[in-house]
Amino acid sequence: MKDLKEIRLFCLDMDGTIYLEQTLLPQVKETLAHLKKQAQILFLTNNSSKSAKDYVEKLKKLGIDISLDEIYTSGQATCEYLYQHYPHQSVYLVGTDALKEEFEKHHIPLEDKNPDLVVLGYDTTLTYQKLVLCTTFLNQGKPYIATHPDINCPATPYYVPDIGSMMALIEKSTNRTPDFICGKPYTIMGKTIMEKFHLKPHQIAMVGDRLSTDIAFAKNNDFTAILVLSGETTLKQYQNQDIKADFVFASIADLLT
Repeated sequence: MKDLKEIRLFCLDMDGTIYLEQTLLPQVKETLAHLKKQAQILFLTNNSSKSAKDYVEKLKKLGIDISLDEIYTSGQATCEYLYQHYPHQSVYLVGTDALKEEFEKHHIPLEDKNPDLVVLGYDTTLTYQKLVLCTTFLNQGKPYIATHPDINCPATPYYVPDIGSMMALIEKSTNRTPDFICGKPYTIMGKTIMEKFHLKPHQIAMVGDRLSTDIAFAKNNDFTAILVLSGETTLKQYQNQDIKADFVFASIADLLT
């Protein structure tokens, strides 16, 4: 059994863990204050349609004041991956203006005529013309990177298509799947987090409501996996899955005890 007393960094998913859409979940503020007595906090999200600044502002509206350094998005992770593995190469980016700003902040050249590679983000402003350019470049054999793999995004009353659904459409047209995916559950974000915070895997916990991203991310990086049942996953669904968390709580508030 892993020991929560050894944790020096809690990575927290947001939607379904901290809040549900625009509503803060019960006792979140008290829990965050409690956790900060023991460790640092990092809000971790796969949603690349918004910037870190957007999330700081959203959390502030919900009564949680954090700094930009306490948010890490799959968009930021993708920029860092490109900086290391495709330095100075131009990108055709399928993404929102917020994601474009993130790329520009990292000095990654954006190009829609003859790019070196294609990056697919969760584009809530997706158009047919963007898809035409994307598939054209992929059919030319350009490298293909995606920010994260989520198929759906939480919304009320139903889920809405996320990047994974866009990937499926593109695959049908081009027979291409991403050469690399940067977000949860893959290891690139985990490695970067360990380097930034100078921590070992046993000192980091991932708290989230999704088995396929949050808990799988923890397992892939050998972090402590904490599943909360306040979002996507029900106890029955969890019991019927092979992947298992180290701890299962009704909500993040259970970390108060």
